[in-house]
Amino acid sequence: MPQEYPSIQGGGSLILAWQIKNKRVLVVGGGEVAAGRILNVLNADAKVTVVSPRDGLNGEVAYRIEKGQVDHVDRKFEPSDLNNVDMVLAAIDDPEASTQIWKLCKERKIAANIADVPPECDFYFGSVHRDGPLQVMVSTNGNGPKLASIVRKQIASNLPNNIGAAIQKVGLLRRKLRKVAPAPDEGPKRMQWMSKVCETWNLEDLLEMDEEDMEALLCFYASETVPSLEQLRLGDEIEKYAFDGSFGWY
Repeated sequence: MPQEYPSIQGGGSLILAWQIKNKRVLVVGGGEVAAGRILNVLNADAKVTVVSPRDGLNGEVAYRIEKGQVDHVDRKFEPSDLNNVDMVLAAIDDPEASTQIWKLCKERKIAANIADVPPECDFYFGSVHRDGPLQVMVSTNGNGPKLASIVRKQIASNLPNNIGAAIQKVGLLRRKLRKVAPAPDEGPKRMQWMSKVCETWNLEDLLEMDEEDMEALLCFYASETVPSLEQLRLGDEIEKYAFDGSFGWY
């Protein structure tokens, strides 16, 4: 019998969590759109330079410059601004200048986004919900930014409260596990065990878990078992529960 595989749906984007920490990002423009772009890349720990005449800055961009959160070049864009830059975000009301920036970026193989001109974008900005380490992005691939915002709000309203804090706890447990079992060939086993923790413990358990619980839980990694939080906190009493070989307790 032929095996069924997922069908191809062309026309989408490759959604990535792009790591730009300490990367040099050039923002051309200082208006409202630029302010949103600046916030996005600062949240990703990028190093940002804004090129815009001072009289074209909106309040938020001026504030970030004043606080030293971004560097500022008080003039219009020049080609030399692209030197040693990893990403370019153009947000200016000048289609001809924007296209020129796009062409220069292509010559230098620099990833660029030209605001409100989808054909001149290597990537799009979606509508993002943020809760600590959790980021949920919705993209319409340049078709309807407002609709992306509406969908994002609907998704966010259905997420559990404190899900971000629970994810932080899971991240700490995962880092501790890597110290317990650092060998590369332990990778698949680590992933399976962490998946089992997330499936076995509910959100309230994950939120309640402290570092003492984590250390106790890690003792069960070798046997690939995951007791409940209640069982874990029984301490010595947990021996009353017998492991039946199927990762279940009775």
